Amino acid sequence: MKLQANALACERNGRVVFSGLSFEVAAGEYAELRGPNGAGKSSLLRLIAGLVPSLSGTLQLTPPGDKTVPQLCHYVGHHDALKNVMTVRENIAFWSVMLGGGDATAALAPFRMERLADDPVQLLSAGQRRRLSLSRLLAAQRPVWLLDEPMTALDADSQKTLSGIVDRHLETGGIVLAAIHGEGLRKPDHVISLAGAA
Repeated sequence: MKLQANALACERNGRVVFSGLSFEVAAGEYAELRGPNGAGKSSLLRLIAGLVPSLSGTLQLTPPGDKTVPQLCHYVGHHDALKNVMTVRENIAFWSVMLGGGDATAALAPFRMERLADDPVQLLSAGQRRRLSLSRLLAAQRPVWLLDEPMTALDADSQKTLSGIVDRHLETGGIVLAAIHGEGLRKPDHVISLAGAA
């Protein structure tokens, strides 16, 4: 499996944030998106996830299957997309159903969220919210992970946990693209630079 982009361009608020962007990431590979604020890292992840349209260019997974690229992606962005009035357990169950099913309760354990399972999300700290948001990666199987600044608000133990989860996903043939400012999750197989792309 390969994720291939050819001459992608993206527009935001009437401004082209990047253009002519081509890259290829194969199964088992980790790619880092690098560039200054506003260079288009988040926009690229959202484009791959199907949340914003491309201005031009193509994006495809090969070999082609019966699902679209967005249907094969997990996207974890800046906003955690959690329901404050629901409990931790209810949130992860919701995402499990929305993303295609899996063992929602088991998805909480790696990030040490099971002890908070019956707590309302509105009571969680920023780090706990981030850990719950990342737990959706384990709530359903999808081969492509799109992570926007995934280390934000995580303590050292949680960062180590996330790195281990990413390693295991890659070992089973997954693909990971992560927008990174500081230290990455691991040594990248590819660096996709968006500095001054447009």
